Amino acid sequence: MDLQSNDFDSLLFFEHARKTAEAEYAANPLDADNLTRWGGALLELSQFQSFPESKKMTQEGITRLEEAISVNPNKHDALWCLGNALTSQAFLNPDPDEAKVHFDRAAVYFQQAVDEDPSNELYRKALEVAAKVLS
Repeated sequence: MDLQSNDFDSLLFFEHARKTAEAEYAANPLDADNLTRWGGALLELSQFQSFPESKKMTQEGITRLEEAISVNPNKHDALWCLGNALTSQAFLNPDPDEAKVHFDRAAVYFQQAVDEDPSNELYRKALEVAAKVLS
């Protein structure tokens, strides 16, 4: 893989974020903010992986984000991030029926994020895009 300088910097940044979150998790597994950072870092890192590794890393990110939401069900940034992770998972899935299941789940989490923070334009835009994909 040929990485540009900015890509390499991003890779280093998110790898450091992942390792830091993993270490913090050992000390406090119920920190929803840390779980959200960890899940987000895994999603970012998945972009730099081979297809099978990307799918695996995306799934691990989903697991961390689901943990964050189980700790704090109203954590809107984790809800939005989980919606993004499920969208990524849908795009990584070659089976259209399975992909739709992930898109449907993503839309639910985007809606929950909007419900928690209705003024957040990023959340509202993600919900709009999800609705277009599903129509």
